Order: sequence, then C-alpha cells, then structure tokens
Amino acid sequence: MTTPLLSLQGITKRYPGVVANQDISLTLMPGQAHAVLGENGAGKSTLMKIIYGAVKPDEGVVHYKGQPVHIRNPQQARALGISMVFQHFSLFDTLTVAENVWLGLDKSLQLAEVTQRISAKAAEYGLDIDPARPVHTLSVGEMQRVEIIRALLTQPQLLILDEPTSVLTPQAVEKLFVVLKKLVSEGCSLLYISHKLHEIRELCTACTVLRGGRVTGVCDPREESNASLSRLMIGAEPPALEYRASQPGAVVLAVNDLSLASDDPFGMDLSHLNMQVRAGEVVGIAGVSGNGQRELMYALSGEDTRADAAAIHIQGQSAAQLGPQARRNLGLHFVPEERLGRGAVPSLSLAHNMLLTRQEAVHGSGWIDMPQLQRQAQGVIERFKVKAAGPQATAKSLSGGNLQKFIVGREIEARPRLFIVSQPTWGVDVGAAAQIRGEILALRDAGCAVLVVSEELEELFEISDRLHVMAKGELSPSIDRAQATVAQIGEWMSGLWPTPAQEGRHAQA
Repeated sequence: MTTPLLSLQGITKRYPGVVANQDISLTLMPGQAHAVLGENGAGKSTLMKIIYGAVKPDEGVVHYKGQPVHIRNPQQARALGISMVFQHFSLFDTLTVAENVWLGLDKSLQLAEVTQRISAKAAEYGLDIDPARPVHTLSVGEMQRVEIIRALLTQPQLLILDEPTSVLTPQAVEKLFVVLKKLVSEGCSLLYISHKLHEIRELCTACTVLRGGRVTGVCDPREESNASLSRLMIGAEPPALEYRASQPGAVVLAVNDLSLASDDPFGMDLSHLNMQVRAGEVVGIAGVSGNGQRELMYALSGEDTRADAAAIHIQGQSAAQLGPQARRNLGLHFVPEERLGRGAVPSLSLAHNMLLTRQEAVHGSGWIDMPQLQRQAQGVIERFKVKAAGPQATAKSLSGGNLQKFIVGREIEARPRLFIVSQPTWGVDVGAAAQIRGEILALRDAGCAVLVVSEELEELFEISDRLHVMAKGELSPSIDRAQATVAQIGEWMSGLWPTPAQEGRHAQA
C-alpha cells in the first residue's frame, strides 16, 4: 500500500476553558484532495495550524511521509514541503505584496526575481495583483490572492487551504479550481477547509468532519448530498430561507452622483455613483474585490467625509460630511468586511466591543453600566449562537465565523433604520450563514433599508430584491433580482452593462 503523506493520531489541543481538538486522527494520501468540514469553532483551523507548526499539540503524533515529525514552526513546515493559506491573513501591512511574498521564500532569490515570479503566477492563475502595492492598500479579496500566490510559489507537496474562496467571485473560483486540480494531478496533496459544500464535492475525494473538536465522520463527499453533509457538521439541516417579495417604502439612503478620488494611490476612484435604498428592501452590490467597494463603504459609513454634501442623504438629511456617530444617530449601522481591527478590537472583551457602536450602557457623565453591557453582549451571544467563553472573552479568541456572528448580531440588535453590511457570511458555516441571511430578511420585513455588498453571488440572489454591480469605480443600473441571471451579473462585473442610451434604443426596437 502507498504510504500516507500525512497521518495524525490522537491530536489533542486545550486552551483555557475549551478543548479545541480532542483525540483527532486523520490520514492524507499523496495526490489527494481531502476536505475538513465543521461548523464555526469545531477546531478545523487549530488542527491545520498544528500541521503547519503554528500551534503545538498537547498530545498526539504527527507522521509525515511515514516518519514521526515534530513541526516546531512554519519555517520548518515549509522546508518539509507544507504550505498554508490562512483564513485570517498573515501579511505585513507596511510592506509591498512582493516583499511579503519574499519573506517566505528562499533568501537567495532577489526581490526583482520574486516580483517577476508573482506576476507570472498571477497571470497563469487569473489572480490579478500588482506586486508593488503596499498590503495596507489592498481589499480583503486582494489579500486573499496574495496569500494563495505566496503558497503556490513554494511549490508545496501539501497545501493547506483555509476558506480560500470566501472572497473570490465564481469566475475566480473556477480558475482557482483548475489550478488546484492540476496540482493534485501532479501529486500535490490538499487539505481543504470550506463551508461551501458544492466546492468540496467538486474538488475533494475524502472528507473528515469535526464537531465540537472531535471527529464525527469520514466520508467521500462525492457520495453525499448537501443535506447529509450538513447533518454530519451541525447535527441538522440548515433552515430553509423563506424569501417573500418586498413592498418598499420611502427612500432611506440616496446616493446622488457620488464622485470621489481615492485617498489611496492604489485605490479606486468612485465615478458618478447613483443609488437608492428604500425602507423594507434589500439592495445587493456584486463585483470583484478592489473595484471601489471599499471606497464606497468608507464614504457611506462616515470614515471618509470628503464627498459633496449633496452626494449622500440618509432619512432625507445630507450625511456625506457627517462622521460615523452622527450617521448612527440617523439610524445607520454598519458591518465592515475586516472583522479584527475595524469591526472589533482584538484585545478587548466582547462586552467592551459592544461600546464601539452601542452606547446604551453609557450613562450620565460617561459612567459605563458594566452589568448592562455584559447582558447586551450575552444577549447577542445567545441569539446568534456565538461560541465564546462568555461576554468577557476577547474578540481575538473567537474563530473567524463566530466573531462575524457577534459583529453582525451587535449591529442587528441595535434595530437600525439603515443597515449596511459588507461580506455578511464570509467564513461562516452553513447553519450560521442561513441564520444571518434570515435575520437580514427579518430586518427588511420590519421596515429597515438594507444594503449588502458581497462577492457571494448565490447569497445576493438569495436575499436581494434589487442588484447593482460595481466595476472600475462605477455602479451599474439596478436590476430586479427576478430578472437577473448569474451569467448577466458575471458580464456586468467586467463593466459591460447597458448605458441609458443603449437601454432606450433597446426599448424602441
């Protein structure tokens, strides 16, 4: 029999108050794409970090190519031929793309050669990126591309991918899968974490399912349905989303001819954007990351107040030059795409993170009612099924999906009149994604105006009443969800939407 490339036996990892991995065994064969499934907080990322040497197990044995190994750090893992693409990126903000990639490669290489290799890989795999750009100017989707290219340049024998497609468009996912299938055919093994069950069934021939830090099953995902995989993951099928046609009311958000030069030399200028979001409707914005979504979110949230006064109105009032708190006073609540650092302060407790956007527990001359604050945080934890060691747990101690649930829940529980959310279910398991989408529709049905920016087309088609597409800093006309198709939206992502003049000619014909 062929010797397994990787074999884990009895892997256990404990943290204060939680056992992340409990007696886990896993076998990975050469040239195999092996999925690791589980709900948020099931222990998937911890297990991958143990294999990559970023975390040390408390118990258990790791065999690599038939030999017992103690992988002390990621540098040793890379020397063994193991590379990893993290869900939360490990990039230095102040360095360029090329410099970040260079850090993980053979030091005998010159930076110019690394830059050339990045450009070649990016072109080969359809992962468009400029090697000279500083990382702090990149969107989340662009950072994802850097991580993938960096891993591929190491020519790995084992490639670990933690939610690699969470912020990629369907077209980019297709291109990435061509690459991954080619790698597997050449003998590279994959460990693949994803909550997108259709991806796992397409790519992987084996699957280990975790629940609560333990292995609950091993299967061939090609022989399973979404429903059976969901039952293995969460013990039940996710609730079906009940979409009902909306009856929009008054305009809550009006964007009128918004043009804004990016204050970032590598950013995207916004050009003549027009959009309305009414009470009781969900408007979705699709598009490839890096086409102006970040600049638009900054302008709408109040982080960027340089727009003309007439460009943004909330509840009929000019808001373009108001800061975030003044906009919250008008009923706007906002969820950014960056969880740690923008949506939450990593080192603060969940209770204290409530204070970033919620002031109900602040009384009189600034006294904070801590019991009330903790009750608020506990309420979000319970309602949104956040796996955390209570309101005192730090934000950085949560898994990515659980932190996302907390941040979304914090803003939804504020009962906003206008709710703007970017990438609402990025890295969230199927059950939690269904809950978040259901809560968004419940907000809409309660009369809230909702704007969703997402690179998950399936998600936008599931919850939106109308759709726009963003490309090259411009915004397409809106189209009713019922009239839109995935193929059409994909075309529009390249900026190929009809102009008003073309629409007029079409109507006359």
